[in-house]
Amino acid sequence: MTPPISSLPAATAAASASATSGATAYSDLNALSALKTNTSSPQTLHAVAQQVDALFLQMMLKSMREASADVGDPESNEMGMYQDLFDKQVALTMSQRQDLGLGALLLRQQGAAGASGAAGASGAAGAVAASGGAPSSASAAAGVAVPGTQDEQTPGQFVASVLPAIRAAADALGVNPLGMLAQAALESGWGRRMARTANGASSLNLFGVKADDAWAGARAMAATVEFSDGVATPRRAAFRAYGSIAQSVGDFARLVGTSPRYRDAIAAGGDAQAYVRGIANSGYATDPEYAAKLTAMLQSTTFRQAVAASGVRL
Repeated sequence: MTPPISSLPAATAAASASATSGATAYSDLNALSALKTNTSSPQTLHAVAQQVDALFLQMMLKSMREASADVGDPESNEMGMYQDLFDKQVALTMSQRQDLGLGALLLRQQGAAGASGAAGASGAAGAVAASGGAPSSASAAAGVAVPGTQDEQTPGQFVASVLPAIRAAADALGVNPLGMLAQAALESGWGRRMARTANGASSLNLFGVKADDAWAGARAMAATVEFSDGVATPRRAAFRAYGSIAQSVGDFARLVGTSPRYRDAIAAGGDAQAYVRGIANSGYATDPEYAAKLTAMLQSTTFRQAVAASGVRL
């Protein structure tokens, strides 16, 4: 397990900080190379996520230039070169001041992949739940990580904070709470990647439930990935925002408990593995790897240790 940045040697930590703060000029190749110094640090991952957003912005600016070019009056090669360099610098600068969502998706995927501790489980690219029983069209929601209790908590702290509400809901549904807990951990990235409202508050949306037209409560916009015929497409969607963890868990329990689509998951009873298979097979998420990711989370060492460390008796 990679030690936290605070415990690294001073030179390594300084290099990581330089990589994060130094990659501000498009032509600064040394700063970009420095991102390889400590590839597992949060600072480096954040810097790489900004580069992903910058690449997307570069493509957008290039398409806009081409679309607005005067037909029959081509620009000189020199002008085109300088405009290209200018656009790339603008894209990098914008990515460091405004989150576009693609970098956040990368951060969430990397964070959950490390948390699951299972090969082949690609982070919390899990599900965005269907609202009102409708099929889910998206398979991942990424909230921007802002310092706070949810974003800083360990897996054990996350389990301790959500398991009482999940256990109560699971008892009412007649299912094993571990299945629901694994789903919440995957969907929310251990509580660190929940969608955020316009004022920056956490939506407390543990299960990625989308907000449809029938939802009258608060909403949070977040980046999602929708899968169609195995092809992933990044988009933005509205998700339900709750006033508490208990409200989030209760709303999810009503969703799966009242929709015929999830009868197999509910019929799993005390079998947590059967529950996650039932949820995945129901089409809760469009991600074709959703069942494998839920299973990997449920069986991971991190998950078992988090449950044990939470101090909550099952």
